[in-house]
Formats: sequence, C-alpha cells, structure tokens
Amino acid sequence: MADTWEGPDRPAVETESVVLDAKGLRALAHPVRVQLVELLRSHGPSTATRLAERLGVNSGTASYHLRQLGAAGFVEEDTERGNARERWWRSVHRTTELRGRDLAEEEPEATLAYLQSVAAMYTLRTQQMLNRLRTMPPDWRGTFDLSDWNLLLTPEETIALRQELGELIARYRQDTPEAAASAPEGAGRVGFLTHLLPEPDAT
Repeated sequence: MADTWEGPDRPAVETESVVLDAKGLRALAHPVRVQLVELLRSHGPSTATRLAERLGVNSGTASYHLRQLGAAGFVEEDTERGNARERWWRSVHRTTELRGRDLAEEEPEATLAYLQSVAAMYTLRTQQMLNRLRTMPPDWRGTFDLSDWNLLLTPEETIALRQELGELIARYRQDTPEAAASAPEGAGRVGFLTHLLPEPDAT
C-alpha cells in the first residue's frame, strides 16, 4: 500500500492520491480496512467473498468494512461488474497520504492505530513473500533484499533522504493498469517498502 507520511517538503510520487483528514483517518484506523484497500489497489476490483478469503475473515466482516470504506470515500461499488447476487468493489485512489503534524496531534489515537495497521500489513506482505520464496522462478529468487542501515542524521537530513528516495522510486514504472499494458516481457510486481525509523532517544 503506497501509504506514506508526506512531509511539507516532499513532493508526492503519485498524483491519484487521497490526503487523509480526520474522518478518513478514523475510517482507516482498522487493520482489516487497510488490507482491503491494499488488495483492491493491488489486484483490482473484487467481491467481499473473495476479499474475505484472502484475509481469512468471514464475508460478513469484509462486507461491513467495505461499506464503511465506501461511506468514507475510499472504495466504491463497481456497478459494471456487479449483479443482483454479488457486489463488486473497487478502490477510488492509488495512494493515501498522511500529511503534516496537525492531524496527528488532533487525532493521536486514530493516527497510531492507522500507522500500526499499515506497519502490520507491511510485515504480513514480507512474510508472505518469504513463504513463496522457494517456489519463485530462479530469476526472481535472487532479487529480494532485506537490509537495514543505522545512520546518524539530523531531522533535516532525514527529510532529505526521504525526498531522495521518493524521487528515485518515481523514475521507475509504477504498478498501474496503464503501465502493465506497455511493460516489457518478464516484468512482475515488486513491492518496495521503506521505513525511516527515528530513534533520537536511543543510547
């Protein structure tokens, strides 16, 4: 999920973004809803039943959370695919942005719940990739990377690093239906996850 905390000096990589307000933040402050939005963005329109199977929850739970996401404007019913027996849902946006500090200060509990849900989803994606590693084609098995670097930076340098990473990622092909139509043979989905974790009080 290209969910990012956008700083005031950082240009957005995606243009089809939704900037969270208090209502949207509270609507997304649930791990199932974060995962539902991510699945619809990554794999396209789907039904509550199929999404529930992917998440390991019952279809009633998935339907409830989809309706809540719909009321908040994150997903919408795909009327071209749906019928009287089955409702299809699609994501409205490609990315989500949590900007600035004011919202986090106004909604501290919702902000923490949302960020923890995003972090848990990233951890789940990493575990799922590792579980599939042995069955991946040989060319792909050597591409993954799990690394960490401990840096000594000022807040300004940390923001600069984040901005440089965003600019670097923007140079590469985004995972969109339009890009998929012209992608070269052999191209596959690659998840690039970044974590900048300040530890100013660590000894």
